Amino acid sequence: MKMGLLGIQKNTKGITRGGKINRLSVISLLFSLVLIFGVFLIQGTQLSRKASTYAAIQKVVLRDNEASSDFGSDNEASSGFGSGNETSSDFGSLGVPWCRSRHGSTVNWTRDDLLHALKEFVPIYQTRPIKNNMFGMGFDHSFGLWFIARWLKPDLMIESGAFKGHSTWVLRQAMPDRPIISITPRHPEKYLKKGPAYVDPNCRYYSGKQFIDFGSIQWKSVMKEYDILDQSKVLVFFDDHQNELKRLKQALKAGFRHLVFEDNYDTGTGDHYSLRQICDQFHIKGGGHICYKGSDEAKVRAKRKQFWEKALDLKELCGPGDVWWGVRGQMRDNFNHSFEMISHAEHFENSKFVESVLDLYWEVPPVAGPSLTHQTRYDPARSSEPVIPDYQKDLFRQFGLSSLNNTVFNGYTQMVYVQISDSSQH
Repeated sequence: MKMGLLGIQKNTKGITRGGKINRLSVISLLFSLVLIFGVFLIQGTQLSRKASTYAAIQKVVLRDNEASSDFGSDNEASSGFGSGNETSSDFGSLGVPWCRSRHGSTVNWTRDDLLHALKEFVPIYQTRPIKNNMFGMGFDHSFGLWFIARWLKPDLMIESGAFKGHSTWVLRQAMPDRPIISITPRHPEKYLKKGPAYVDPNCRYYSGKQFIDFGSIQWKSVMKEYDILDQSKVLVFFDDHQNELKRLKQALKAGFRHLVFEDNYDTGTGDHYSLRQICDQFHIKGGGHICYKGSDEAKVRAKRKQFWEKALDLKELCGPGDVWWGVRGQMRDNFNHSFEMISHAEHFENSKFVESVLDLYWEVPPVAGPSLTHQTRYDPARSSEPVIPDYQKDLFRQFGLSSLNNTVFNGYTQMVYVQISDSSQH
């Protein structure tokens, strides 16, 4: 501070000429001081905003966890397992539209099962060949796919959409000796020219000139080739950004029962019509929206939009004529290269069909709370409770999750596992 004052005093020697004040010099000096002060003010404001935003997020997270129970309580309602009901915490406060199964069935694994598997998966994930899987699966979904495949132990695994091969690698880690069928327009080996990719030696690729869309493959013939007599022993993984209603119908027609959809986009987001969007209905707890600016939901959304990149305010959620289903009334398909405007009646009929064939619906929860992963994309108010809540920092570190780059936690889009069967068979 002293040096700065001396510097100013020294510079003032040139502002007088013959005892008269040089107005131009004075104005120039004052302008320089204002400019310097302005730069410091802007920088300070930016830092202050960042600090206050993070502090606000921390405050929200702490409030979210006030009602949470201690580790090991295995409370299904608070953990988000089973029905996906709202909890007393802020997680799910905007409603989680959990698709209804016909008989109210739930998964037969628990939070403890997920915790034990998570501890095992972290060192496996650290050996992945594609360290930077930008535009591909992050840690949350990688763990979810690995866990589901390992739990089900399928005789055959099918994936539609492989990109550089990360999901193929995940499936291989889960089931080292089982065959994989990968359906993807561009063969993963093509990416090897520019960087890391994974090509599996025990995988049949429908790629390049051999590419056939999932819905066009003669699956009965393929099942015979692999000696698959029971198609309930097949796991199908979709990461192809196609209309999930279309894929559900195709899988049902082919006789497949166990499906995983990687990008189960929330209402108002994404490039294809998802199961979560389909099940976002007024008759489902946590579903349905009213495009009224003065509503409680509008106020909550406006507030949370400040903290979460993927959070939608009411203006983004609702389109002309107050259409909110799908993406502002659109049923999107094929990376949003095509879409169809649908009425709410059509949207409702779609949900009725899904419910008629749905035996089980389970969204993969985030592996950890946002104050641990430092993710700022998805809004926890529209997701299930994380496997490791924010208040269990020691457990997060103990599992080795703190050693992972924060960016691997930014790809969560409500991956979902479903079991389906033809309703005419019941």
